[in-house]
Amino acid sequence: MPILPIDTGRYGTPEMRKIFEEETRIQKMLDVEAALAWAHAEVGNIPREDAEKIAAMASTKYVKLSRVKEIEREIIHDVASFVRALAEACGPSGAYVHLGATSYDIVDTAIALQFKEALGLTERRLSNLEKILMEKALQYKNTLMMGRTHGQHALPITLGFKFAVWMREISRHIQRLRQCKDRVLVGKMSGAVGVQAGLGPHAMKIQELVMQRLGMKHAEISTQIVQRDRHAELVCLLAMIASTLDNFATEIRQLQRPEIGELFEAFEAEKRVGSSTMPHKRDPETCETICGLARIVRSLVIPALENVITWHERDMTQSSAERFIIPETCILVDHMLFLMNNVVANLHVDEQRMLKNTELTQGRAMSEAVMIALTRKGVNRQEAHELLRKLAIKSKMEKRHFREILIADKVVREKLSEKEIDEALNPRNYLGTALEQVELVVKKTREEREAKGLT
Repeated sequence: MPILPIDTGRYGTPEMRKIFEEETRIQKMLDVEAALAWAHAEVGNIPREDAEKIAAMASTKYVKLSRVKEIEREIIHDVASFVRALAEACGPSGAYVHLGATSYDIVDTAIALQFKEALGLTERRLSNLEKILMEKALQYKNTLMMGRTHGQHALPITLGFKFAVWMREISRHIQRLRQCKDRVLVGKMSGAVGVQAGLGPHAMKIQELVMQRLGMKHAEISTQIVQRDRHAELVCLLAMIASTLDNFATEIRQLQRPEIGELFEAFEAEKRVGSSTMPHKRDPETCETICGLARIVRSLVIPALENVITWHERDMTQSSAERFIIPETCILVDHMLFLMNNVVANLHVDEQRMLKNTELTQGRAMSEAVMIALTRKGVNRQEAHELLRKLAIKSKMEKRHFREILIADKVVREKLSEKEIDEALNPRNYLGTALEQVELVVKKTREEREAKGLT
């Protein structure tokens, strides 16, 4: 019976789950064994017909997971069980299966093959999210909203500006993912402690041929395992991506609160239920799921970093931990990306509420604009700041609009006309280079995507 929510199907897309199914892992290991036999034949170590027989039988069609498990119950070694099951299927040619290799030549190279598929899918999800955010940045480039710092109204921005900031964060993750592939997507064929003694005089050539056959690079040097700093780097990167998605989701959740009411997750009103007891509820459940899963992904960073440490040329402390770490991290981050793509693509935006919310502080959020206007008329910046601070407090305490307070102040009126005060209090006049920045980063993102062959 399935227990964990990945196993029950609650979390994980079919594409990413398939990459980490046990049958897929066994098939990847079989692919490595087939490549090893072919390489041995290429350098003349074994007869070619035996290598061809091993390659023909290196399929889960012939090497059944059930048989591997049956052998494992007897000998208590998963890879040796796998090797015996393959050798069994190959008949006399089975004598050459696993020749010169150690368990983790096969396992680590198979993991790299899984990573190759998983990172390809992850990059496609990131690229799609980048594209959606680019479209949203342009669509809402001029949509005025209040920028907030410390949860308080700060200065006006536009929704498109917010989306452009998010877009570039995703762009950086795509860059990081592409850069780390060179270090993460490596296999090995180096034997029990890395010195390749069991592979014979053509060992280096065999390793090169195996990886060439599998379409990847080999680790430049390794012990019995590919060093786990490589895996740790990937897990840390995936945790960073998870944290970015957590950040986006948290912002959407905040802006969906009734007190703010600016952004909303899509909600299928015909069928969807928001609460088992409160019929009116329309909760940001998808974003909350993303935030919750991000906590799990971040928690996997610690064991990934612990796995970098090993006794001498290898111990087995990494093995048990990474059986959880690797599939969970990849599956959960992919699921989060899938969810966030849908959330952002289908966001409901209440532009009128955004505009209305800019007036919640009765104009006080434009105090910096008034201060800058005063400095342009020769007022000392520090003195202007102190004056505006006191006037803002007065406005709040007396519950009077900031404009009224400004017009009544002698110092302000000596320097600024009513028209100038109104211009300073207009949020649209204080967007700085926001629109220009959006256009620039969208242009940069387009150029990067075109360089990668993306539209």
